Amino acid sequence: MNGGLADCRDLLDMAVEENDEGAVGDVVAELARLEENLAKLEFRRMFSHEMDPNNAYLDIQAGSGGTEAQDWANILLRMYLRWADKRGFDATIMELSAGEVAGIKGATVHIKGEYAFGWLRTEIGVHRLVRKSPFDSGNRRHTSFSAVFVSPEIDDKVEIEINPADLRIDTYRSSGAGGQHVNTTDSAVRITHVPTNTVVSCQNERSQHANKDTAMKMLRAKLYEQEMQKRNAASQALEDTKSDIGWGHQIRSYVLDASRIKDLRTNIERSDCDKVLDGDIDEYLYASLKSGL
Repeated sequence: MNGGLADCRDLLDMAVEENDEGAVGDVVAELARLEENLAKLEFRRMFSHEMDPNNAYLDIQAGSGGTEAQDWANILLRMYLRWADKRGFDATIMELSAGEVAGIKGATVHIKGEYAFGWLRTEIGVHRLVRKSPFDSGNRRHTSFSAVFVSPEIDDKVEIEINPADLRIDTYRSSGAGGQHVNTTDSAVRITHVPTNTVVSCQNERSQHANKDTAMKMLRAKLYEQEMQKRNAASQALEDTKSDIGWGHQIRSYVLDASRIKDLRTNIERSDCDKVLDGDIDEYLYASLKSGL
């Protein structure tokens, strides 16, 4: 990238010296190509997590504070639904617990779209609202909290692809009881999956080919089990994260009577509160993803 920019600078200097408009146009086109490549690199850097391409489940839970907190949870729910709609994502409310007077106690939304989890995973945490409550007859200032948690939708379908280049296949003579050879040919097969160091062997079949087929089935079963254990561990890690959020993990503060919405991690601050609460949150998402959160 640096080399391409240096080349463009040199070409532009030459074009200016020679008053060559065609060369200037070539430099502009090359700069546009470099900018496109940079955007692709930035995208890959931001969405480098394994589950980033997946659909997402968004959970919103109202904190203590009664009607005011439940209304705040409902405002957040609308914000994320509007954001999903603006992005062309399909958002479906899977579960909703209505508030006693207004708002919601909690809700779960399934958001279907490319990189939905990647876009939303940095929204996990506590969102704090400060405003003059419309539910307070004295119009006093209230502080409310809602917790947001995002998890990836995990496909239960597991496809195990085995690259032949990852296998080391050894043959040896089948052995019977007491270590006696049951035949004089190298019909037994041992297969090692080098990346995971998983080893299987089979000597029960009558031919080397049959033993190899059976060993491959055994290997596929073992790799399937390893993948399922990996996914279960990932799911448990996400659940642990959910329980660790707590009400002290504030990520964004919405001070509406002062027209200020500030992300406490990236320091991005905006005053157009109505626009933000109408789903215009990409600036916050970009900033948190670019910072590596």
